[in-house]
This record gives sequence, C-alpha cells and structure tokens, in this order.
Amino acid sequence: MTLPQEKSKLVYSTDNLIFRKEGSVGNSVYPLLNPAHQKIIVRIDRKGRGGKSVTVVEGLQLSKKNMEALLKELKSGLGAGGTVKDMSLEIQGDHCDALITALTKMGYRPKRSGG
Repeated sequence: MTLPQEKSKLVYSTDNLIFRKEGSVGNSVYPLLNPAHQKIIVRIDRKGRGGKSVTVVEGLQLSKKNMEALLKELKSGLGAGGTVKDMSLEIQGDHCDALITALTKMGYRPKRSGG
C-alpha cells in the first residue's frame, strides 16, 4: 500500500516507510486536578496591543473544551470579550480583581502577578 506524499507521516527512512504513531499533539489531556491544587496566575498585559489592556489567566489545567466553557462563563459575568490562546485565557480589559474573586468562588486559588 502506497500513500500519497502529503498523507505520509514519514519520520525517517532509508528504504522502508516508517510511520509515526497517531496521537493528539494539540489536545493534551490534563489529569483531573482539584482546582485548589492548580497554580493559577492572573496578570495584566499591554504588550503588542496598542496600549490596550488584556487580563491573562495562566496555569489552568483543563481540557480545551472545559477551558472554553470556563472562558464563556467568565466573559458573560464580566461583560467583556476574550479568547483562549496558548492554553491561557485572555479577557479584554483590566479585570484582575473581579477574576480573582470569581475564580476563588469556583474553588481555585489564583494569585495576582505584576502591579
């Protein structure tokens, strides 16, 4: 059986085709960790955004689906927009105190980073 070149998952070969094992690289699944044991950082970021503030929540060990559900809940509570980027949440505006309060009520133990 010969696969087309673009469908091949060839790693290295001298003559024989050797294929990679199928696995999900982007969908890393975290073990179920108690929210109180996760190290969560909440900080403000302005770099590369034209001076506009974004609140970044890092350290959440959730699946992408659960992270998007949490983001939706936080955004609706704050009345702000946001996105999931590089396994962290970015919410538009300066909402550090409100996010720390909301995450604490959910059972997390967030810490504020920066000024």
